Formats: sequence, C-alpha cells, structure tokens
Amino acid sequence: MFNNNNRNSKGESKTILPSSNVNIIGSGTSIQGDIVCEGDIRIDGQVSGLVSTKAKIVVGPEGEITGDLVCQSADILGKVTGIIKVEELLFLKGNSMVKGDVYTAHFEMEPTAKFNGRCYMDAEENESVKDKHERTFVQEEATTGEEA
Repeated sequence: MFNNNNRNSKGESKTILPSSNVNIIGSGTSIQGDIVCEGDIRIDGQVSGLVSTKAKIVVGPEGEITGDLVCQSADILGKVTGIIKVEELLFLKGNSMVKGDVYTAHFEMEPTAKFNGRCYMDAEENESVKDKHERTFVQEEATTGEEA
C-alpha cells in the first residue's frame, strides 16, 4: 500500500537534485564581495561588488547592486549603480533605477524606469568590455591564487 520510490534496490535513499541552477540572494541579505557563477541569479537583497554569470540576472524590486553586472540577459526592477554588460537583452522594469554605463545588444525600458548613464549597443564596444572583465578575473586569480 505504501510504496517508497525514494529508495534503490539496496534500500538506500536516492538523492534528488533540482534540475535548475538558480542562486537567490534573499531580502534582508547583504553581501560585500564578488559573485561569480554559471546559473541564474535573483537578487532581492544588497550586493556590493561584481555580479557575473553566464546566464540571467534578475534584480527584484527591493534588490540593490553597487558594482558591475555581467551576464547573458537581465531584468532589473531594483537599483543598480555601476557598469552593466549584457550579451543579449537588458530590460528595466517598474520603478528600477540604473546609474552607470550600459553595454548590451538589446535594451528595453518601461516608462516608469529610470536610467542615468550611457548606453552602448555596438558589438565591438561590448567585446572590449568583455575582454576587460575577463582580464580582471585572470589578474585577481594570479594575485590572490584563487578563482575570482
């Protein structure tokens, strides 16, 4: 009547891992330092430092980043102060506030969002910024002996 599907033939428990790789910085959380990861990131707290991923970044309405942001795509509903480098679409939503230069292929902004800075949509400019960030990671790794 009760079938335990979470055990293998030897009676050992199976570990079930989530299929998605989402990193969440919750409301009330404050991080000082760089965040570098492979998966999606959602920030509802505060981050002071570089935030970099090969996937998507979502900054929630209460989220705040003071530092550079590097990603494939981004939805910003909160506040970002720093250079933003997005390979695909940067979308400023709601009452978001961005202060700093933006390098992106596509840019979309709702009427209630605020943006104070320069926007570069030239592929050559984007590549030069990407190279600068990659050199920074390599320099930090060489200096500290750790991955950035």
